Amino acid sequence: MTALAGTQANLSPEPVNAATIREAVIDDISQIQQIYAHHVLSSTTTFEEVPPTEQTMRQRLEHVQEHGLPWLVAEIDGRILGYCYAAPYNLRSAYRYTIEDSIYMADGETGKGIGQALLTALLERCEQGPWRQIIAVIAGTQNQNSIALHRKLGFAHVGTQPDTGYKFGQWIDVVFMQRALGPGGSLPPEA
Repeated sequence: MTALAGTQANLSPEPVNAATIREAVIDDISQIQQIYAHHVLSSTTTFEEVPPTEQTMRQRLEHVQEHGLPWLVAEIDGRILGYCYAAPYNLRSAYRYTIEDSIYMADGETGKGIGQALLTALLERCEQGPWRQIIAVIAGTQNQNSIALHRKLGFAHVGTQPDTGYKFGQWIDVVFMQRALGPGGSLPPEA
């Protein structure tokens, strides 16, 4: 894959309703881990049941960055309000032009437009790379906020796996949504 590291380093922060959208750095890990731990412990938006440590989250950030993919945060006055990133969809080589997005907001920060700003910025950065498809793997058909956000930004529903996860004493479906990046599948990838 072509790395975006040089492009990402030169991007200037974008103000959004007083929030700044910028690339995540190691110093953000503590707040990112806290946001994600909240979702792990209190929601079905992730199938993890034990919050990962800061070290594990650091490794995840480094993995994303090693693949030249963006990991963004929304920040106001040093407080991270949410984050999103793109990661390889699958490590088998034929999937190399397909990526997956993830987005998580801090408790109390949904419905303010920050998630839309984050995901929009993520898509813009992914359009600059060699990737042709982006997949949203959404835990739960009841996760209507995430489904609506992805739909608003051009993702289409491509399938649902019923009763795939089990958390908090309930079966949870997985919703798949997909969006083309650049020319999508209309042209072969550049050599």
